[in-house]
Amino acid sequence: MNNQSARPHSSAHATPLAAAAAAVAPDATTRDFAQSLHRCLAEQPHQISPKFFYDAAGSALFDQICDLPEYYPTRTEITLLERHAPAMAAQIGAGAELIEFGAGSLTKVRLLLQALLARNLAPARFLPVDISAEHLQAQCLRLRGELPDLQVEPLIVDFTQPLPLPARGNERRVGYFPGSSIGNFTPDEALAFLTRSAGLLRGGGLLIGIDLVKDPALLHAAYNDAQGVTAAFNLNLLHRARRELGCDIEPANFWHHALFNPTRGRIEMHLVSKQRQHIHLEGQRYELAAGETIHTENSYKYTVDGFQALARRAGFVPGTCWLDERRWFCVMWLDAPS
Repeated sequence: MNNQSARPHSSAHATPLAAAAAAVAPDATTRDFAQSLHRCLAEQPHQISPKFFYDAAGSALFDQICDLPEYYPTRTEITLLERHAPAMAAQIGAGAELIEFGAGSLTKVRLLLQALLARNLAPARFLPVDISAEHLQAQCLRLRGELPDLQVEPLIVDFTQPLPLPARGNERRVGYFPGSSIGNFTPDEALAFLTRSAGLLRGGGLLIGIDLVKDPALLHAAYNDAQGVTAAFNLNLLHRARRELGCDIEPANFWHHALFNPTRGRIEMHLVSKQRQHIHLEGQRYELAAGETIHTENSYKYTVDGFQALARRAGFVPGTCWLDERRWFCVMWLDAPS
């Protein structure tokens, strides 16, 4: 779990690329979801990408998770931004094209944008990228109302794939990837994403949030909250399969289960089948035994040195690292050499 010049919000003022992406994303995303769920149910072990958590309902649930007392990453990262946004803004510089990967509710980037604007370092434009069209469009509408002089061009695409970015002039491209979402990738996937990003952002840089290794008890509590919001977030993937795909999978037949795997340095989230059950999806029949799981998410935890080494392998040059007092979380600047 792990998110401009004045421009009114209307389809007439949307960029052709953003409008096209918004128009085709729902069908493409639904087909991707269906194909991924077929593979998940057919193969052993059963595993599906966490990107499918984030329909409108899932995005709203994740926003609730971020406010939970047990969920430290959001509070800690926001505190770092509140303290260090001026220094981060200076690192980004004036006139940059700012791209946020997995933009979500745009909560954290607001602090960066406000710091940039307050110091006359306004970006040339802001490109929030997310797969959840309805949620992102609503958040961009709010942001345009708050910062009417900022050019906002949302891209409704899967940022884990090569991005179809609009043409640019001479602006530096700077990426922003908050929320420790890099932890949702396997180490190989993280290296691949960072390598693509180093090329995409050549001559600029990447500001990235990283959740650090810590007491497993803190990690366990963060993914097993007392109110059951994380469980609802995990189970919403099954509700989404029923809503969008007509799948007869029954969420009540599963338990939410999250654990820290110390040998792999990651939190794992699973949906555990309570009983032997049959599931039908687009004419195909699948069987899950009692106790079988659907692995829905990983969240890898890093050390500062370990992540810097990964970034160097991808072609970045690690720069400033902002840490909280407990060293639970890090926001790191990575230069992308030309």
